[in-house]
Amino acid sequence: MDKALQGKVAIITGAGSGIGRAAALLFAREGAALVLGDRAASVHETAGQVQQAGGRAVALQVDAGLEADVERLVAMAKSEHGRLDVAFANAGVSGGMAGIFDATVELWTEVLRINLIGPWLMIKHAGKAMADAGQGGSIICTASVAGIRSGAGGPAYSASKAGVINLVQVSAQQLCATQVRVNAICPGLTETGMTKPTFDYARDKGVSNKLGRLNPLRRAAQPEELAQAALFLASAQSSYVNGQALVVDGGLSSSHPVTRQLTGQTAV
Repeated sequence: MDKALQGKVAIITGAGSGIGRAAALLFAREGAALVLGDRAASVHETAGQVQQAGGRAVALQVDAGLEADVERLVAMAKSEHGRLDVAFANAGVSGGMAGIFDATVELWTEVLRINLIGPWLMIKHAGKAMADAGQGGSIICTASVAGIRSGAGGPAYSASKAGVINLVQVSAQQLCATQVRVNAICPGLTETGMTKPTFDYARDKGVSNKLGRLNPLRRAAQPEELAQAALFLASAQSSYVNGQALVVDGGLSSSHPVTRQLTGQTAV
């Protein structure tokens, strides 16, 4: 059976943990050679895991919101492998839950720099490399259900992820005729490095079974489930999918918040 990314070269940011690490391991199993980036030193651990499993990966400690660092990742893909086919702009920060009146300009600036400017930089530089090569490609950005409507994150985080959704739509149009596709995934609550404090707190209190209970599947997601969605968008299986935000949230965003009712009772 052919591997979905056989012979492809992929960049993944935020690869030090969570969805990025899961995607690195999955993409490598599907045949991709990887260039991995993260601010954390754990990105080297991810590369080591890929290599131990028989895959190919190099790691760089980078800030995904700095243009020079994004350029380094793209240059590494080209120098190490001579091409670039997939870029997964996955790095992000939560920014906490500070409200409209409590947050600072500095917090908003940092969240937008990493969560929104970072994906734009990847589209700018990875997209240009793909377009110049003339062989097409796929760019995937991590947005969030928080970018769809209120209730899943703080104001700065939610606004940044809403921006990512619009960014991929605009970028798909801007890259018209290059055969470079640009899409996003919108995770619901997922156990990652960013959400670790929430999961750790729930485990300490013995209420981890309550995490994710608001969605119809009544559970949180695992990083591997989001990695599968990213793989779909990276591969030829999604060859006619462009400018879309693929929601992977257990059904959370399929409804407005309601009081759960037993069958036959009047909804409120």
